[in-house]
Amino acid sequence: MAKVGFIGTGIMGAPMAGHIKAGGNELFVFDIAPISAELTNAGAVVCASGKEVAQKADIIITMVPDTPHVAAALFGANGVAEGLSAGKIVIDMSSISPVDTKEFAKKINALGCEYLDAPVSGGEVGAKAATLTIMCGGSQATFDKVKPILDLMGKNINLVGGNGDGQTCKVANQIIVALNIEAVGEALLFASKMGADPAKVRNALMGGFASSKILEVHGERMIKRTFNPGFRIELHQKDLNLALQTAKAIGLSLPNTATAQELFNTCSAHGGKAWDHSAMVRALEIMSNHEVAKAE
Repeated sequence: MAKVGFIGTGIMGAPMAGHIKAGGNELFVFDIAPISAELTNAGAVVCASGKEVAQKADIIITMVPDTPHVAAALFGANGVAEGLSAGKIVIDMSSISPVDTKEFAKKINALGCEYLDAPVSGGEVGAKAATLTIMCGGSQATFDKVKPILDLMGKNINLVGGNGDGQTCKVANQIIVALNIEAVGEALLFASKMGADPAKVRNALMGGFASSKILEVHGERMIKRTFNPGFRIELHQKDLNLALQTAKAIGLSLPNTATAQELFNTCSAHGGKAWDHSAMVRALEIMSNHEVAKAE
């Protein structure tokens, strides 16, 4: 049994924390929003601050929206850093800046503690099913220590390198996902405009080289018009912004990533920042004055 702290019990954090508790561990939680009754009924101990979580737990996990939120959770007033003692482990499972992650790790290491960046992919569905892909950056020794905890939340768990490399991997993941959504959206829009049944086209494509998880899951969303999240456009915008900002800093061109971001921006401008990211197709539809399919 491990003493695990979890900060950020939102749409994904709550089920992730629940799996840790169900695995027989002590669980200490904190969030600026109310903690779900499901967690407290399962025996999670609600703490008043990140500092208290760090004082009570040996492994402290953060799962919050963006880089500034991680900085505040770790180093703000009554934050995790104030409650740490030597030998504890901090795991950030948020999706944030790889550059800032390296600095956060240095600060935590200076306190005599270990740091692992471990962003996830799989969305709410993966969080609830404990099938998340987890991309880790840190030392092999730290990874090995916390792997049993990570196993409770995910299925595809890899150490890809040192601190920051987990976040770099997640940004790469989000580039691939965004460009695949765009490709599927264009293909189905083309098929529909030509008069073909997009559902039948999708089914045919699923048996060929164009098959993908995006075509399977998000292609269906585009056809059925089920754009409730899932994974919100505003969060994917944040991830692509990390990609584009970092690319600029290192002198790298990501032209198609920039295009995908502009399509997300179009959706946001039309009131869709909280739509599922599969709704990127709506931007293409607006430009073409044609929809892949009509809502059922």
